[in-house]
Amino acid sequence: MKRILILSAHPSPSQSHVNSMMSAMADTLPGVTLVDLYALYPRFKIDIDAEQQRLLEHDVIVFQFPIYWYSTPALLKEWQDLVLEHGFAYGGDGCRLAGKLFLVAASAGAAEQDYAADGLNHFPIRTLLSPLEQTAQLCRMRYLPPLVLFAALQASSGERAQQHVDRYRQVLEGLRDERLDLEQAMKQELLDHPHIPLLDESDHSRGDHHG
Repeated sequence: MKRILILSAHPSPSQSHVNSMMSAMADTLPGVTLVDLYALYPRFKIDIDAEQQRLLEHDVIVFQFPIYWYSTPALLKEWQDLVLEHGFAYGGDGCRLAGKLFLVAASAGAAEQDYAADGLNHFPIRTLLSPLEQTAQLCRMRYLPPLVLFAALQASSGERAQQHVDRYRQVLEGLRDERLDLEQAMKQELLDHPHIPLLDESDHSRGDHHG
């Protein structure tokens, strides 16, 4: 069983029904550690040693956040700047995160069609998240296609929010139990497009042979 660390970064969680639902669900899953960064570090005084140790103790790292101005919220950026140090996460001897899986679970305010060359935001969401993909590559982690909820505000009051939380649960349990088909997942632009590829129980034994 793989150990999953979720770093949740939402400056105003009380205003995000979907992210609150995602966190509440994840917090009930065995093998999953949920850390609310804004609750833990309200003054941005990050304990670098504690955060690095937490990374070492887990196999899968998840950034869960709302997209702010085409990037992460400020505290999550500060966390990256301080915790992913040269000599720890990257550089000549910085191989402590090598081989770990890295997933972005993000919510976006605009509709999916707005994230395109001819859309309001001009770029696909995968392109806008490419700094995180390159961060994973530099740290020698395996970057999974992002799991994204589009038009998150409109989803908050409808069944689409629950559907997204259910998909998130599938992904987390699939990663934890090594039933996410990594070979098929890596072929997708986004993780749930067109579906979340899970191995059958009979194929479970080969779940960690992909890649």
